[in-house]
Amino acid sequence: MRFRPGKIALIAAVVVSYLFLYLPIVHIGLASLSRNSSFPYPPHWSFATMSRLLGNSLYQTALGNSLLLGVLVATLSTALAGAATIGLMRHAGRKTTLFLALFIAPLFVAEVLLGISSLIFSGLFLGLQGNLGSAVLANVVHCFSYALLIMATQLYRYDWRLDDAAMVFGATPARTFFEVTLPLIWPGLLGAFIVTFIMAFNNLEISFYLLGATPTLPSVAWGALRYGVKPELYALATCVNLVVLCVLAVMFVLMRTGLATFGHRPERERAAV
Repeated sequence: MRFRPGKIALIAAVVVSYLFLYLPIVHIGLASLSRNSSFPYPPHWSFATMSRLLGNSLYQTALGNSLLLGVLVATLSTALAGAATIGLMRHAGRKTTLFLALFIAPLFVAEVLLGISSLIFSGLFLGLQGNLGSAVLANVVHCFSYALLIMATQLYRYDWRLDDAAMVFGATPARTFFEVTLPLIWPGLLGAFIVTFIMAFNNLEISFYLLGATPTLPSVAWGALRYGVKPELYALATCVNLVVLCVLAVMFVLMRTGLATFGHRPERERAAV
């Protein structure tokens, strides 16, 4: 089998790209499970770093705050984006472009500016101190636009005649939504929830200005960097990577076994509004 120079160059570029992306992750994983975290080659296995991380009360509190922030932001962003997308696709009419421009406007604002402006608005105009509630609302403003775009890709070709048919046969709007619309658009809702959860969970720029002394994992990790890269940070990154890998593995198994289907069905056509 003969390889052409162009094909060899393409394969080499792909290999180098994957090495560039994944070798640091492998290094971090080895460093978190080795006695010598600075140069874990060959690795001498030890779980002391993981034990210190799991027993650190500051990291435990930060993890709980980050999870709570991520779940609240993802739930609100997904619910608001789902309602807004349905309204845009079905009821906005000629004003769809105007409303869409307003909804995606936060995409063009830097996260640092959004955090500072939210802090000024809450502190000077509303007289409220930074807390979890204000951080959730500020993150929802940022994440809402991404959730709306994800939902728009799901609903772009949704056949609204299905809803009309259900209501013609006597179904109420609520029953139509839960028994017809929701089962067809849930992949978009799930995708929006996952993306917005990750964005809020990892966010530092917005949450830093609004949470005050309330620790989250990004703020704790950022503060620890002032004293150098500690072994606990390697362990923290490894735990996060393992969780993401497990989620991807579960989704892959569900898709391969046919227990769940994600994404848009190509046979679905958009109805004329």
